[in-house]
Amino acid sequence: MSIELPTRTRLAARVGSAAALFPIPAFALAITLDLLDAPLQSGLLYLAGLSSLMVGFPLSFVLPRPLTVDPLVVDSPVAGRWLALNSPATKVPSHGTHAYGQTYAVDLVHAPEGVERPTFGDGSHLREPEDYPAFGQPLHCVADGVVVRVVDRWRDHRSRSSWPAYLLMMVEGMVREFGGPGPILGNHVIIRLSDGTYVLYAHLRRGSVQVGVGQRVTAGERLAECGNTGNSSEPHLHLQRMDHPRPLLAQGLPWAIRGGAADGGDGLPASTEALEGVPATGRTGGPTSGRPEGPSALDALKQLGDQRRDR
Repeated sequence: MSIELPTRTRLAARVGSAAALFPIPAFALAITLDLLDAPLQSGLLYLAGLSSLMVGFPLSFVLPRPLTVDPLVVDSPVAGRWLALNSPATKVPSHGTHAYGQTYAVDLVHAPEGVERPTFGDGSHLREPEDYPAFGQPLHCVADGVVVRVVDRWRDHRSRSSWPAYLLMMVEGMVREFGGPGPILGNHVIIRLSDGTYVLYAHLRRGSVQVGVGQRVTAGERLAECGNTGNSSEPHLHLQRMDHPRPLLAQGLPWAIRGGAADGGDGLPASTEALEGVPATGRTGGPTSGRPEGPSALDALKQLGDQRRDR
């Protein structure tokens, strides 16, 4: 069963993504025409690029109407204790933007009891990824599905573990934007679930992906390892659900982890709260065959949607 979104919601996501990226080739071509002494054509392209940027940038942050789609409950992608950062249980959009289908994305960093995780601002500005407990941790399939995209070529870079290094990452991020979603996501896997929606795993360790395009995967199956590729300040898993296999055209969709809420119910931990991950093991059929579950401990996520509708 495919989930249909309101037409204006889908249109805003598509137009916002396309319009926000159009200035990149427009400005590049305008500069080329400048060098070729074609000021009129160059000026028109500069104007078109600026106009597109003014339209696309706001649309990547604002949707014209709220989603009415229930969260899909899936199994945990990780095992053990992980901290949530940029969680939709705290705010929506979780990453401050709707671009690339990130509306309900969550970042997870491994923080096992008794193991020290480097503190931001202490030590080296650019730590080795191996310094972080998340690096190399196995990542598991959250539900049955089919792999539709695999990228496993980006190198794992050092962390950006201080404010000067973080500012460097911001500059790097602007450069990566020229390449579209790929350089931002780094190594990633996208899986089509049985309900017609998609989950995306990003920032994977190079050489760790164990699945291929077209392969059927089951809940709990090992997919790859946590890495530090793409636009990432430290090794972590970025996971999101979306309505399209291409992040550039996707709208983010709500989701929840079975037993993932702080109170032990179905949901997602809020930012800085811990997830005690338990991936599926030896179970087939996926989470309720990929169908959204009814009301449970998902109230926190639904409350956020209600608040957005009231505004």
